[in-house]
Amino acid sequence: MFDIKEELKKLPEKPGVYIMKDKDDNIIYVGKAVVLKNRVRQYFQKTNKTERIKKMVSLIDHFEYIVVDSEMEALILECNLIKLHRPKYNVLLKDDKMYPYIKVSLNEKFPTIRIVRKRLNDGAKYYGPYTNGFAAKETVDYLNKAFMLKHCRKIFKDGKPESPCLNYHIKRCMGLCMGNISKEEYMVYINQAMSLLDGKADSTIKALEEEMNEASSKMNYEKAAEIRDKIASIENLIQKQKIDMYNENDIDVIGIVKVLDRAAIEIFSVRNSRMQKGENFIFKDISDETEGELLEDFIKQYYNEDNIPGKIFFKYELPSMELIKEWLVKLNNGKNVEIKIPKIGEKMRFIEMAEKNAEIALQNRTTAMDDEEILMDLMELLNLDELPRRIESYDISNISGTDQVAGMVVFENAKPKKNEYRRLKIKEVEGQNDVASLREVLERRLKYIVNTDESVKNPFGPKPNLILMDGGITQIRSAKSVIDDYGLDIQVFGMVKTDKHRTRAILDENGKEYDISKNQKLFNFVTFMQDEVHDTAITYHRKLRDEKVRKSALDNIEGIGEKRKKDLLLKFKSIDKMKDASIKELCEVKGITPEIAERIKNL
Repeated sequence: MFDIKEELKKLPEKPGVYIMKDKDDNIIYVGKAVVLKNRVRQYFQKTNKTERIKKMVSLIDHFEYIVVDSEMEALILECNLIKLHRPKYNVLLKDDKMYPYIKVSLNEKFPTIRIVRKRLNDGAKYYGPYTNGFAAKETVDYLNKAFMLKHCRKIFKDGKPESPCLNYHIKRCMGLCMGNISKEEYMVYINQAMSLLDGKADSTIKALEEEMNEASSKMNYEKAAEIRDKIASIENLIQKQKIDMYNENDIDVIGIVKVLDRAAIEIFSVRNSRMQKGENFIFKDISDETEGELLEDFIKQYYNEDNIPGKIFFKYELPSMELIKEWLVKLNNGKNVEIKIPKIGEKMRFIEMAEKNAEIALQNRTTAMDDEEILMDLMELLNLDELPRRIESYDISNISGTDQVAGMVVFENAKPKKNEYRRLKIKEVEGQNDVASLREVLERRLKYIVNTDESVKNPFGPKPNLILMDGGITQIRSAKSVIDDYGLDIQVFGMVKTDKHRTRAILDENGKEYDISKNQKLFNFVTFMQDEVHDTAITYHRKLRDEKVRKSALDNIEGIGEKRKKDLLLKFKSIDKMKDASIKELCEVKGITPEIAERIKNL
């Protein structure tokens, strides 16, 4: 049994790192101290604490500490432990798993270059992670366009050439499926693209210029023109805004904006007088952090041996300024790293530019961040291979097997995409058979994903990353069967409800339940989707039923109005069943007399 009061008495008066843990032995906070005894005891004293620290302290079950020889060693160890364990109550940079990688699939005969969210041990080459997802996508698009690389996921087989796709006709692909280029020739372009990703643009352009000149000398002007366009595209990729700041050529400029409990940091990196990149980071639940404290937390996690500039500019004093300077120099193999806090002039205006970008990022990404967090939580909970950017959900609606319909809803980036909602009549299934109806609907939807005829319009949109069925294991397995029949790699789960028709959990095909009740945002998201698909299906069913009520053979019978007609259809479901019923049974419907019942039987 860990007795906190007794353990506090044992703390040494030495520098070190303390590690706070909860009752499940999870690390919830890591901090450094010049004197461990003084620093750790402060958490358990009746002093004013911020809400975040109060909550953290309430969860502490036990703590550990590591004694070191100096404050510098404590700082280094603290940085390493925070990056390794990512404790909940430390202010953290966005988790790497949220960042995209650029993947070069060297494990394939004809590699592709594309964006992925997970780094696997599959023989491919990975670059990243990239904190700026848009920039990563733009880079991939440029490379695919410049080198006319393979876009599709076909596994080309030796033998008879295939019909080329649209990319070939618009000169976005070399036509691998036509056998226009050998693997060896193709790999030359893959290697050149990888050189660009490795930052060796000059050597790549030089090699292409030599190839262009050779083609021109042989009067192969069409090939020379293609290579010229390639070079232009690459130069467009690497061309960045020039920065002239009193010949400063190796600097990082950091701007920070804090609003209530959220903040944004923008960092501009300038190398060789050229703006190489601008990155922004959003932080939540930091109302108790000052700008200087947040900057220090950021610097400790952002920098490593590979990305330290000669100078860093920002606006606020750090709590441990001299220690941070010393640590950066140590990381930089003893080379000097200047930290400057300018007050006026061009350097200050550059910081203000970074702050303006941080402010815009905070405004634009606050809502998007919440949505991204929901998708990340869902991906992590269900162990998905990628972020479920596009989710589709299906539900079947009928009453006693009549007017069977299906509802389909689409969510993109955690938002409903109502213009792609679909309502479908069940055409081939007789009677009440939800499983067969579901299979029919999915076959009608998924066939457009595998269709290769570009003249056929797809009325359903692109392939989903995830399908969530409104139902249990039977519906999940039925959907999985159709997906497997089409050879697609779409994961499917179910959204199950309690006996009171309230969302309870997510279910997989093996019957395993994934609890979502403790994650309020994710719970609300799944509940909303389940309500949406159910409402879409039931509303369509009611519409068809009401139309049937409005158009009926009963319209010609005197004494039957809309109300009695609706009541009759609700009880007997069809005209045939009414005709087969007895006079007594028909008269059980309010307002139906023996005379009216006789007229119904004579239809």
